[in-house]
Amino acid sequence: MRSTVRTVSLDLATPLRISRSVMTRRDAVWVSIEHEGVTGHGEVVASTHLATTARRARRDLMEHVVPALARHPDPFSGPVDPGADLALPPDVPAGVLAAVDAALLDLRGKLEGRPVHRLLPGSDPAGPPPSAATAHTIGITDPGDAAERARALADRGFRLLKLKLGAPDPAEDLERVSAVRDAAPGIRLILDPNGAWTPELAERLIPRFALPGVEAVEQPIAPGDPDALARLAARSPLPLIADEDAADHRDAVRLAGRVGGVNIKLAECGGVRAALRVMEALRGSGTEVMLGCFTASSLGIAPAVHLVDRARWVDLDGHLLLARDPWRGIGGADGTVGVGDTPGLGVTPIDPPPSGDALPDHAARTGGGPP
Repeated sequence: MRSTVRTVSLDLATPLRISRSVMTRRDAVWVSIEHEGVTGHGEVVASTHLATTARRARRDLMEHVVPALARHPDPFSGPVDPGADLALPPDVPAGVLAAVDAALLDLRGKLEGRPVHRLLPGSDPAGPPPSAATAHTIGITDPGDAAERARALADRGFRLLKLKLGAPDPAEDLERVSAVRDAAPGIRLILDPNGAWTPELAERLIPRFALPGVEAVEQPIAPGDPDALARLAARSPLPLIADEDAADHRDAVRLAGRVGGVNIKLAECGGVRAALRVMEALRGSGTEVMLGCFTASSLGIAPAVHLVDRARWVDLDGHLLLARDPWRGIGGADGTVGVGDTPGLGVTPIDPPPSGDALPDHAARTGGGPP
């Protein structure tokens, strides 16, 4: 198998403010794996939260992943799970593993003529392709602007919104939630302070947000003490969803049955197959699944879309936040993401990309793979 690695820049349409930062762009690294003229693709995005830079991701792909793949003559005699079967160093970031996992699944699906969701254990071979309503994120902004955005999104078909909280003055958060509810009656809301509250403040504030339409609060307190989150969840009038405190399988097992939900992000747990193991660990515990993402292109979001029929909440809007998405195929502009029965991940690049989209000085090609 031959591989190509390419770095690109993804600009957001509007700056996204959360409690700990403001984001205007992300770097992403695309890995393409080719066999017998067929190519599978995957994407890893840079993340300050995960301490993953594009330079680090590219280096790990070039130094570790590409040589490991080159040792396998085809995708069926070799790796099934990148983390377990490629003999990679243990410090390779989960986002890199997720990108390789996606590319291998995309390649295998194309070679077999089947979509990724038909390749996965537990899938219904005769069932419809997965699709689901996705949340759309509204960052920390003034209540009037949040209301306008909510109204516009509801008019486009969105029925689930995620509101970022954690403003210095909690009264501003309350006012923003109220303004959104008034602007978009009947809208379902998930509130996300990104760990901005102390346990004491969260215990005081969460009951004030227990309003019609508010379904859950995601990671209200700083990550690092999952037992504190579980204690807070036991007293909360709203379901609490663990995000940063439930990055991988071990975290999920620890919180199973103790919180209302776990936000599974493929870039944190290591890919589609790692996500399935987390879901299995939660099965029957009373803790439900949320599928989340980072800001990424449709290529980066697509693997999780193949799992949406297994989740209670879906928050896969990362591609919708971009000024220009260089891939297409999973929808979402009308509030629903989905994939059909196209072989592989079901996404294709938009061609030709505008000048400046790729960063040629970071592009690399190895083993004779496609550009």
